[in-house]
Amino acid sequence: MLSAQIASAINVVIQIGRQADGRRRLLSLSEVVGMEGPTITMQEIFRFKMAGRGEDGSVLGHFEATGIRPKFLQDAADYGIDLSAELFRPSLRLGGI
Repeated sequence: MLSAQIASAINVVIQIGRQADGRRRLLSLSEVVGMEGPTITMQEIFRFKMAGRGEDGSVLGHFEATGIRPKFLQDAADYGIDLSAELFRPSLRLGGI
C-alpha cells in the first residue's frame, strides 16, 4: 500500500503557512510515527502559537513544545546530535516574534 511506503520513508513533516500579515511562517513540526490501519499517524512536536497583532499589523507569537518527545531522539543521538529532553518541555517557548 502506498500509505505504508510514505509512512516508512518520511520522518518529519513541516507545515508552513501564510499568516494574516502576509508573512509565511513555520506553523508546526510533526513526526510520522507509523500506521493505524490505512491511516498515517503523526504526533506534533512543536507549534506556532499566535499571541496577538503588533501595531503595524504583524502577527506576534512564539513556538512552543507540545510536551511529546519524538521517537527519533535515539537516531539523532546515534549521529552525534544531542537534543536535550528540556527542549521538549511543554512550557518551553522558542523564538518569540
